[in-house]
This record gives sequence, structure tokens and C-alpha cells, in this order.
Amino acid sequence: MKITNSMFDAEIELRSDEDKKTLTGYAAKFDSLSVPLFGFREKIRKGAFANSIKKNNIRSLWNHNTDFVLGSTKNKTLQLEEDDKGLRFELDLPDTQAGRDAAVSVSRKDVDGMSFSFEVKKEEWDETKKDNVIRTLIEVDLKEVSPTAFPAYPKSSVVARSVKDDYEDYTEEKRSTEEKEQKAEEEKQKAINNLELNKQKESILEKEML
Repeated sequence: MKITNSMFDAEIELRSDEDKKTLTGYAAKFDSLSVPLFGFREKIRKGAFANSIKKNNIRSLWNHNTDFVLGSTKNKTLQLEEDDKGLRFELDLPDTQAGRDAAVSVSRKDVDGMSFSFEVKKEEWDETKKDNVIRTLIEVDLKEVSPTAFPAYPKSSVVARSVKDDYEDYTEEKRSTEEKEQKAEEEKQKAINNLELNKQKESILEKEML
């Protein structure tokens, strides 16, 4: 299982009242291209998160750190939904150090973005323009969403390798498929040539027998 952090633009804001502090916004926007990655860019199709929202207990973490859980869909402290714009979220922050830090950082605009971790379930590649290859995420297994200061860029070598591996896996699979198709075509042509050769031999034998 290969889990990747998102590299898309997002939105986040803080709502505050006497009883609670709530973060709202979008963890992802549909049909919006990511920053250039390792040989390609990617975008998300509407519906990509639908199954995860229904089936998964999705957490919200502080900057993808599992030590600092801010909420979960199971406890309804994190609410997620898809609309026409993207993956909308509402997060009731806990009265913990991490929750208070998140509220202050977002209110000061020190942290102004969202990111999410996911596993690709279904994708498609567009190589119409060789210098602008695009991967469309059709379905993903959503793991968590995180307020983060750098939502649009790889934040670690682990993430970078994961994204790079996705493209290398795709190109390797494509190369393997093309080789198999070429071999199959060569075998087909060889069979046709042998058939023609046998027909010619039969024709020669028939003439000799006359």
C-alpha cells in the first residue's frame, strides 16, 4: 500500500465562538492542477472521495503528525462532504495543546492551507502533451486531512519518493504493455508469413504433380 500526501491548493479559515473553535474550508479542489511533480501534474475528479467518506473513519491530524489528532469522522468532530467545488471540511478543534496551536496558527495566517493523505485506487493518465503529462485521480482511499503550512509541495524525501514512484510505476507498466503488444504483433505476423509460405509450397507441389 502506497500512501501519498496531496500537493494541491486548498482553503482554510477559523470560526470561533465562546464554546468552540472550528476550522472550515476545502482540503482539495476538483479539476485543479497540482504543482509540477516528478514528470507530471495531477488533478482530482469529482467523486474521488465519495467511497472513503462513506466507509472510512478519517482523521484530521496536525501537519500529518499522528501524535496530534484533531478530530475524526467517526466521532463527528470532523465532517467531510463533496460539493461542486471540492472536498469541504468542518473540524471542531479539541481543547488540547495541538488544538489551541492550530487555532492560533490559522487565525494568524501562519498556517493557511490543507493537505490530505491518500492511496490511489483508480487513475488515468493523459500524455497528449509530452511536456505536460497529467494524472487524474478518479478514486482515492482517503486516510486523513491536515492543516499545514506547505500544502502544495512535497515536505519530505519520503513523500517525494512516493510521488516519483507513482510515475515510474506507470511508465514501467506502460513500457511492459507496449512490449507485450509488440511481441504479440510480431507473433501474429510470423504466423501469417508461415501460412503464406505453406500456401506457396502447396501451390508448387500441386504444379509439380500435374
